[in-house]
Amino acid sequence: MDPRLAPNFTPVIRRQHQTPSLSPSTTSTTTPRSAANTSAVDLFNFSTSSFARDLSMTDVGSTNGSEIVAKLEQHVRSGSESAMSSRLNSSSGNSTVSSADSRSETQATTTNGKRKAEMDFDILAPPYSLSANRTPTQTADLEEVPHGISRQARDLASYAFPVHRLAEVLQDKTMQPLVIVACGSFSPITFLHLRMFEMAIDTIRELNKYEVVGGYYSPVSDNYRKAGLAPADHRVRMCELACERTSSWLMVDAWESLQPSYQRTAVVLDHFNYEINVKRGGIKTKAGERRPAKIMLLAGGDLIESMGDPNVWADEDLHHILGRYGCLIVERTGADVRSFLLSHDIMYEHRHNVIVIKQLIYNDISSTKVRLFIRRGMSVQYLLPNSVIRYIEEHGLYVGMSEPVSNVLKF
Repeated sequence: MDPRLAPNFTPVIRRQHQTPSLSPSTTSTTTPRSAANTSAVDLFNFSTSSFARDLSMTDVGSTNGSEIVAKLEQHVRSGSESAMSSRLNSSSGNSTVSSADSRSETQATTTNGKRKAEMDFDILAPPYSLSANRTPTQTADLEEVPHGISRQARDLASYAFPVHRLAEVLQDKTMQPLVIVACGSFSPITFLHLRMFEMAIDTIRELNKYEVVGGYYSPVSDNYRKAGLAPADHRVRMCELACERTSSWLMVDAWESLQPSYQRTAVVLDHFNYEINVKRGGIKTKAGERRPAKIMLLAGGDLIESMGDPNVWADEDLHHILGRYGCLIVERTGADVRSFLLSHDIMYEHRHNVIVIKQLIYNDISSTKVRLFIRRGMSVQYLLPNSVIRYIEEHGLYVGMSEPVSNVLKF
C-alpha cells in the first residue's frame, strides 16, 4: 500500500513555489494581482493550500486513503473561476508571501492523539494519476507493454501471428523486404538480446540491399529440456516486457513455445515464411504489388559454432536454413566466426547468404550468468530491463534452480 494513503499518516503539502499564507496573524502583505496576471501555478497552489487547511480540521486518523484522495481531487477540480475569486478576495490584506524557504511545509495533525507523521505529497506530479479507488500508479512506464497491444496467447487454440509492427508497405522499391527472427531460450531475455537486433539493422543498412520490415523473438518450447529453462509462458511474457515499449519494430511470437514437441529451427523459419509470404502474400510496395520478404535467422557466435556438432544440427537443416533463408551472426568475445565459416563445409558453401555482425562495443551479458547471479542473491540491475527484473522477482524465477557447473563455466 502506498504510504501516502495510510490512514495514520498526515499529509504535508510540498509547495514548490512561494504561495500566499492563509494565516490571518501574519503581518507582511503583497501587492494585489489582477486576474490577468494570476498564473495557473498560483491557482493550483491556492487549491492545494486550501486542501491542506480543510484537511487539518479533519480527523485524519478516522479517514481512509480514498476519502483523502477524493477530497484532494475535489479541490483540484474546483475550477479556475472560484479559485480566482478566492484569491482576489484574500489579496486585500489577509494574503501574504512567506519569507521562509519555498519548500516550507504545512503540517496537518491528527486530533485523536494518534501518531503524527510527515510525508512529501507532490500533488498530481506527472506521470502519476490519482483515483479515489486506487493508489497513485505510474502511467508512463517505458518498459511496460502499451495499452491496446494484445499479448501472446497461452494455447494454440487462441494463437494469432503478431503483425502489429510488421511494415505493410515497402518504402524503397529497390530494396528487398527483410524479416529478422531470433530463436532461443531467452531465459531470461537480456539487454544483449535487444542489442543484437540494433546491431543487425545497422549492418544491414550498410549493405544497401535490404529494408527491414519486422523483427521477432521466438522463444523455444519447454520440450527443449535445457537446464535453466523457465516455463515457456514466463519467457514469452518477459520478452514482451523487454521489447514492446523499448522498441518500435520488435515483436514476440509464441508459436514455437506453444508446440507440444520441440521444433527444429528450420521448421520455425518455415512457420514465419508461411505466415508472412504465403498467408499474407509478402510486403506491399507503394505501387501496390506484393513482394516476398526474406527471412533471416539472427544468432550469436556461440550458436553458430554449435552448427559444427552433428549431434545438434542435421546437415539437411543447415542447408535449409543457410540456403533458403540466410543467417545474421553476431560475433561474441573469443569466438572467431570468420575462421569457423572458412572451416565448415556447409557454411562455406552458403557464405554469401551469411552476414557477420561485428560488435563495435562488446557486450558479453549471458542469460546463464544472470541466472547464476539470481541464485546467489546478487544484483542483476542494468543487465536486464527493469520490467523483466520485477517480473522475475514477482514470480520467484530461477531462485531454487540448479545447473551443471560446466554450463556456467563456459560462459
